[in-house]
Order: sequence, then structure tokens, then C-alpha cells
Amino acid sequence: MNKVINLNPPPGTSAATTRSIGDILVATGHLSAADVVRIGERQKQDQIQFGDAALALKLLSKADLDFALSQQFGYAYLSDQDTSLSSELVAAYKPFSRVGENLRAVRSQLMLRWFNTDPAHKVLALVSPGRGEGRSFVAANLAIVFAQQGQRTLLIDGDLRSQAHRSQQTMFKLERNVGLSGILADRAGLEVAQAVPGLPNLNVLTAGPTPPNPQELLGRPSFGQLLIAAYGKFDVILIDTPCGTDYADAEIIAARAGAAVLVARQNKSLLPQTTQLARRLQDSGVALVGSVLNDA
Repeated sequence: MNKVINLNPPPGTSAATTRSIGDILVATGHLSAADVVRIGERQKQDQIQFGDAALALKLLSKADLDFALSQQFGYAYLSDQDTSLSSELVAAYKPFSRVGENLRAVRSQLMLRWFNTDPAHKVLALVSPGRGEGRSFVAANLAIVFAQQGQRTLLIDGDLRSQAHRSQQTMFKLERNVGLSGILADRAGLEVAQAVPGLPNLNVLTAGPTPPNPQELLGRPSFGQLLIAAYGKFDVILIDTPCGTDYADAEIIAARAGAAVLVARQNKSLLPQTTQLARRLQDSGVALVGSVLNDA
């Protein structure tokens, strides 16, 4: 069961002023009405905050309070009991962990270096030279932290060669539909992108069925038309790609995007392959905004 509640305050008010922490925790099943009364009595008796009183009575954990505060201030994430998404989506389940903090640091750098520098800078490809370097993990979690910041975010799975268990469809546990390959084959439009339950502002366009001609599809004008349509609907558009060493797909996608972030993995990525991919992208006119060293 999804534990995230999207609080929509009336115009002119904020989420922080429309519901108390107690109301949120009762609504999400963390407390009973009787628990709230006990906490209120302890709060008055000791002249302490609601959360401190709840912790003293051992009715809540620190994680419960963090969850309630996130709801008050419109910072959506999922509770540990929610199994609607893959546990690999650390930003959705453990946003205050070390990994979550690192992802927000990357987000800040990308906002400074790319997304805030020009209104036309909305698209970014995530590339890496080899397999198993965490490219899809980084793309998915970055999309989440941008959405948590209030950015209308679209994550496109541009890996038309990926095995199902590594796809964005699998990580976000989304319905199988025509996806990107269907759009590029002129069978659908951007409406097939799917909203992610519990994470407002985030939509994912899955890769769709594996086509026999990925490079030819990605080279069609319909890919550019898709990005133009997405420009009008989203603030941030991130594109996951297949590994750059095996296929030219990543270079085609990055050229369409105009910019890329290079993902490498500690003790796995090979320096010559990484350097060669970076050089090829730059030779194609792609702006290399930065790099992410994945040590997970």
C-alpha cells in the first residue's frame, strides 16, 4: 500500500500550514487518535515539541517524524513498508541517507552548470562506457531528486537494448506499453509516459518493446519531435542510454540532448574506454556537463 499522501492545500496556503504532524501520522497509520491525545498531554506537561513528546513515549521513531515533516513541506518520499517501487530507488526510500545526500549534491551541480544557465537547457543524457556501471541507477535516482525539488521531471529510458530486469520499467514497476520505441515508430505520442505513484512531478517513459533497429529509430526525426513536445511540458528531461562502448546509441541520444553526464564505477570502469567515450561525445558537439563516480 502506498504510504505517501499528496497534500494539496487551498490556493494561497502552504502544505506546512494546512495539516499538523499528528494529523498526517494518523492519516498514514503511524499513530492512533488516542496516541495523539497521549502525546499532547506529554507535550503540555514537559513543555516540549510534539515530536520530542512522541519520541519520549516511544510512540514514534525518528524516521516517522522525518516522514511527517516531509509531507508537511511537500517533500515526497516512500515509507519502508511501501513496496510499489524497487529498493534500488534510494532517493525514494532513504532520501536522508549518504547516497541521498550525494544525489542532491549532484543535482545542485547540474542546476548550476546546465539547467539554470539557459532556458533551452532542459535535456541531459546519462552515459557510461560499459555495462554494470550504475548508469540506470543514477538516472532513476537523479530523476527522483529533481522531482522532489518540485521540477516537472521526465525520465526517458533510451536503452532500447536493455534486458527487462535492468530497465526503468522494472525499477519503477510500471505497466508495459509501447514506450519510446512505439513513439519513434509513430505508434503513439508523449501521452504514454507514466506518472509514478507517490512521487509527484515525476513521469517515466519506458523503453517499450525491443525493436530490431534501435539505431535507425533513434536517428529518426520523431525523436527530435518527441523532445520538442517534452520541452513544453517538463522542466528537466533525463535520458538513460545503453553502454557507449558496445553501441553508438548513446552518442546519438547525447547528440540529440546536446549535453551529457558521464557515469563511471569505481574499480570497474576502464580509464581508456571512459576517455574515448568522452572524446567522441565532445567531437560530436555534446557538452559534457560533468561526471559521476558511482562507488555502490
